[in-house]
Amino acid sequence: MTNTTIAPLAHNDSVMEFLTTRRSRPAKTIKGPGPDRAALETILTAAARTPDHGALVPWRFIVLSDEALTAYANTLQAAGERLGVEQANIDKPVGVYTQSPCAVVVVYSPKPAAKVPEIEQLYSAGAVCLSLVNATLASGWAASWVSGWHSHDPQHVAEQLGVTADEKVAGIIHLGTESMVPPERPRPDLSNIVTWK
Repeated sequence: MTNTTIAPLAHNDSVMEFLTTRRSRPAKTIKGPGPDRAALETILTAAARTPDHGALVPWRFIVLSDEALTAYANTLQAAGERLGVEQANIDKPVGVYTQSPCAVVVVYSPKPAAKVPEIEQLYSAGAVCLSLVNATLASGWAASWVSGWHSHDPQHVAEQLGVTADEKVAGIIHLGTESMVPPERPRPDLSNIVTWK
């Protein structure tokens, strides 16, 4: 039997600097232009390289841009009225979708798997959302993960996005150009959230 020496993973200071300083941008501050299709394919490729027990790929992407964003924004008033949403909470996402140059809907699409419970597949979909945000930021674009009341209404997402009865929207990530740098916000104090054993 041959002894094989495995080199340790290289420490990547630039990646750690990025991860410890990353900051999502408020959706209302994201303007055009957004990434083109080639840039989006690179971002989506990076996002899809995420923890996925069983390699089930229990998620899919829907890319909204230009007319699709405006069309989606135009559906929110009627959906909000049907659901009894307050007008201010209808107007807010309408404004976001009207000005957003691009949004990626991450659809949680569980697969039958005896060894991989659906909760693990759902976690994978959440991981994809964060990977998508980080890949966008690392590519020099602004990103904001905002979903909202409309994304949790089965009727609305079925009619407007083609989400099936077995699927759910895990997240909606807006991508575009930063119009302002947001102030830093408080971060968790490790002493409050870590238990050392």
